[in-house]
Amino acid sequence: MANYRVQQGDQVLFVTVPDLLDHLRATFNPQSPIPYDKRFEEVRTAPLLVLDDLGTQSATSWAREKLHQLLDYRYNARLPTVITTANTLEELDPRLRSRMLDGSRCTVFAIVAPPYWHGGKGQRKAKTTRSRRRSRKT
Repeated sequence: MANYRVQQGDQVLFVTVPDLLDHLRATFNPQSPIPYDKRFEEVRTAPLLVLDDLGTQSATSWAREKLHQLLDYRYNARLPTVITTANTLEELDPRLRSRMLDGSRCTVFAIVAPPYWHGGKGQRKAKTTRSRRRSRKT
């Protein structure tokens, strides 16, 4: 989906949730070349945002709050957001889950497949099947 939109000339921001939170935290460093507010605004207003691996991040109250602020903004602004997670909906923060279950704005696709990792030396191979859910906000 993201590759198709890029080929159509659209701007897409693809980021894993743990990396996103790390990038946001890094802006608190006085040596950071970009302030927190600017970085957060870039993410929350991206024309298409793909958040990969929701649920693998550290579950601190700060992380939960930032994700809620991000997704709540995008939900209210009706900005398209794709979320991938290996978690069930029941395992997600109830505030995020409520947005994802709004059938008037979201579609949830359950994809049951082996985990996918890029091949190469030292990479793990898929051994078990787990569910990956994708939620697309419109």
